[in-house]
Amino acid sequence: MKIIYLGSGEFGIECLNALAASSHTLPLIVTQPPHQAGRGRKPRPTPAAKWAKDHSIESIETENVNTPEMVGKIAALRPDLIVVIAFGQKIGNELINLPPKGAVNVHASLLPKYRGAAPINWAIINGETETGISIITLAEKMDAGQVIAQQKTEISENDTAGDLHDRLAQIAAPLLLKTLEQIAAGTSTYTEQNHSEATLAPKLKKSDGFLDFAEPADVLRRKILGFWPWPGASAVYTPKETGKSVRVTIAMASVVETSNPNGLPPGTLDEELNVICGQNALRIEKIKPTGSRLMDFADFVNGQHTKPGDRFTKIER
Repeated sequence: MKIIYLGSGEFGIECLNALAASSHTLPLIVTQPPHQAGRGRKPRPTPAAKWAKDHSIESIETENVNTPEMVGKIAALRPDLIVVIAFGQKIGNELINLPPKGAVNVHASLLPKYRGAAPINWAIINGETETGISIITLAEKMDAGQVIAQQKTEISENDTAGDLHDRLAQIAAPLLLKTLEQIAAGTSTYTEQNHSEATLAPKLKKSDGFLDFAEPADVLRRKILGFWPWPGASAVYTPKETGKSVRVTIAMASVVETSNPNGLPPGTLDEELNVICGQNALRIEKIKPTGSRLMDFADFVNGQHTKPGDRFTKIER
């Protein structure tokens, strides 16, 4: 089949590799314009745009794929199917209905759970034990199309969002190729989602990662995993002795059961340098001070001369 790919993020790169190695043709990739990134805030092409350049495939960067000009360019190529992965734009009915085989989306959850921009993060944050890939038809409502294929994977106790992202991207590629074979052969099945069971996975903001140590330690641990590597589970560390604060991102921690016998306020380091939480405590294992590298907490303790009574507090918005 002749396939037009609409995508921007890193999540779709494994699927692009699989498409390039398949019998399908990929004449065009449509992606978002470059975004500012890094300390210099220089425009950086999307991963999909970079992949297209590296593989000598035509790409178009657009802020709105639904303009008459863009629809016309895609229509002129007479695609059999449109594949959408982590694109970042709503796609109108004119484009959805343009190819004879329709348009499909690869989504990183077991729909109808976790419709939205951040399904991987929210699955971890909410304590799910499994997730997966859904391949669906595009619909007017976000992630509400008919399910063509799904594949499950377990969420392990220590999976970060980054770990799960990479594993799901690997799972998606062969599942997409198998689904495309079925679509081409006319043997695919289309199952309506149970819309009453839909849950949402809204786009993350930097402030979502600001930790509040009044919450239970197990809740905070899931946030630490679910927000790594972005937006990061962040807090302000303040030594009791100097009062000189530093902003940090906690990358890994474990839960320590404690009744907090000394009645320490949430966020305070106890005698074992565990962080007292609303319930139990966190033993920090990996931490990244702003402007510094990711390090073991022991190295942070040595560098900051950390002592019991020092505090981690929530970042004020």
